[in-house]
Amino acid sequence: MVPAWLCLLCLFIPQAFPGAQPAEVYVDVPENYGGNFPLYLTKLPLPRKETEGQIVLSGDSGVAAEGRFAVDPQSGFLLVTRALDREEQAEYQLQVTLETEDGRVLWGPQHVLVHVKDENDQASGHQATATVDVSIVENTWVPLDPVHLAENLQVPYPHHIAQVHWSGGDVHYHLESQPLGPFDVDKEGKLYVTRELDREAQAEYLLRVRAQNTRGEDYPAEPLELHVVVMDENDNMPVCPPRGPAISIPELSPPGTKVAKLSAEDADAPGSPNSHIVYRLLSPEPEEGAAGRAFELDSTSGSVTLGAAPLQAGQNILLQVLVIDLGGAEGGLSSTCEIAVTITDINDHAPEFTTSQIEPLSLPEDTEPGTLVTTLMATDADLEPAFRLMDFAIEAGDVEGTFGLDWEPDSGRVQLRLLKNLSYEAAPSHKLVVVVRSVAEPVGPDPGPGATVTVTVLVERVTPPPQLDQESYEASVPVSTPAGSLLLTIRPSDPMSNPLRFSLVNDSEGWLCIEEVSGEVHIARALQGAQPGDMYTVLVEAQDADEPTLSTSATLVIHFLKAPSAPTPTVAPEPSRHLCTPRQDRGVVVGGPRGDPDLAGGHGPYSFALGPNPTAQRDWRLRALNGSHAYLTLGLHWVEPREHVVPIVVSHHDRVWQIQVRVIVCRCNVEGQCMRKVGRMKGMPTKLSAVGILVGTLIAIGIFLILIFTHLTLARKKDLDQPVDSVPLKAAV
Repeated sequence: MVPAWLCLLCLFIPQAFPGAQPAEVYVDVPENYGGNFPLYLTKLPLPRKETEGQIVLSGDSGVAAEGRFAVDPQSGFLLVTRALDREEQAEYQLQVTLETEDGRVLWGPQHVLVHVKDENDQASGHQATATVDVSIVENTWVPLDPVHLAENLQVPYPHHIAQVHWSGGDVHYHLESQPLGPFDVDKEGKLYVTRELDREAQAEYLLRVRAQNTRGEDYPAEPLELHVVVMDENDNMPVCPPRGPAISIPELSPPGTKVAKLSAEDADAPGSPNSHIVYRLLSPEPEEGAAGRAFELDSTSGSVTLGAAPLQAGQNILLQVLVIDLGGAEGGLSSTCEIAVTITDINDHAPEFTTSQIEPLSLPEDTEPGTLVTTLMATDADLEPAFRLMDFAIEAGDVEGTFGLDWEPDSGRVQLRLLKNLSYEAAPSHKLVVVVRSVAEPVGPDPGPGATVTVTVLVERVTPPPQLDQESYEASVPVSTPAGSLLLTIRPSDPMSNPLRFSLVNDSEGWLCIEEVSGEVHIARALQGAQPGDMYTVLVEAQDADEPTLSTSATLVIHFLKAPSAPTPTVAPEPSRHLCTPRQDRGVVVGGPRGDPDLAGGHGPYSFALGPNPTAQRDWRLRALNGSHAYLTLGLHWVEPREHVVPIVVSHHDRVWQIQVRVIVCRCNVEGQCMRKVGRMKGMPTKLSAVGILVGTLIAIGIFLILIFTHLTLARKKDLDQPVDSVPLKAAV
């Protein structure tokens, strides 16, 4: 028996996506997008061979000038730079051209319509119209392939998707259990979709189509079942994982070291092309002339590894990865993910001194231990503070431990100090080698033995300053003490030491003077203004005659006493003596007053000094022989030959006397006898008369000789005038 149903035929297959202008590109952008910017929207079909032109983006209302949209010249992607507000503007008409510098269009224009979707809708990317093919339906007994219908189809609704036909007579059709569903069928068997379908809400539908006769009665046959599958639309952009803290990568890590693995998600149907994600590394770009990239990205897995280009410690790098669905094909949606990477420091730099050798340093051998000799500086190129900690040591040149080092590990400054006393005789110089090393264990190539610096210390010989026989001196003198009186003698503590030169520093009144060589302190002038009971303090300075920089000093305190009232004792007359000039090794002995009971009783010696006469002090020298006599000699090599009266001051305790010593200075012969000048004797001729007599005598002798020669000449002439025969012949015998 032939069934009553005739075959239902699908009379045509409508287009699910009506055709649009082929040159125009549609892009949906969600409003108030909260992800990272720039947001890559779609790849423009820019020509690949045109390299001399520049991309020009223009649009309505000055959108391009505002910088909301841009085109990446490297990848050709259209991107949005900031969030868009649908209430402000729902659509943007953009135009992309490729032009030369003079404005000539090489390609384009390419029109782009950017639609801002309400934030309650799913964000969608490029929406190209698609076609849904519906299989021809014969009857319920013929198995039908599922009908695939695109979700969010942008067409007028209700939209005709298929038609069924019952060949058995005049019937009309209705959907079973679909009174309010998204599908409908009219009486002629045209099947419609009444609104947009959302795959997230329902991915599949089972439609039951029934045929009824004119009386409204269903045919007894089974209804036609039609399986409708809602196809996934690529309306979900890939979602980047939240950017976490910076990933630390040690410096000098080898290429291939794993940095991170990026796992983006796409809400489109799993396993569909819409959810097929690929990864592209946008930045950092490889540096010009570099051997390779610093980072490598696996486009399939999203794994980021280190490349061949070296990285420096302390670098903070932001990796930008473009995530594209549709397997990276044109029209896929994209997002930009970011990964922060920090290159951490390792201890791969050894510390170094700022100089390898410094100029020799000089230290006196009496330098106190603990004295700072010099400060050395070292640096470390590592960035981590723990890797800049340094350790210093004296590697050579200090066997006895004479020197030491003092430093703070994190300062880079080390102080070289003296720990023991120096000795010029033991070691006139020290050549120290100071080494610096890192406290932390070094990483990388062998750091070597450590950086060194050479410090040469020269020891200076120190001569001790002169020492006097007393630390301070005191003397008491009456205010009536005459000038030239000897107060005391300043002597060195060691008679065998170098000779000293003495001077007075603060003799404000000019009352005193000191012999430069002998150290004798005398009264220089009358003590006018001094009062009994007063004190007068001066400073005596003694310098080494060979080393003037070596000196010492001592205070001299003078106590003034009341002038004595005792009468001056008689002074023994001194006979005149003679001394030779030029000076010879002879002198005159001067004695003290005679009949002094104190001297006889052994109460102390006399003191002798030259008087205050400057000429006398210049021409004469006086030194004590014993307690009662002194020795007077010439002070200059030549003194005028004559009789001199030399004033000499004699003091004993608080009594002072002055005596006048008469000395004859004369020229002497080899025996040291004085050759005195002899005056003219009475009756003796003068020099003029003696010369006259001598000249007269010579004249007389001359006249006498003239007479004799004249006589002889005349006698010889007479003999020549006689005849020859008158001359007697001499006979031979």
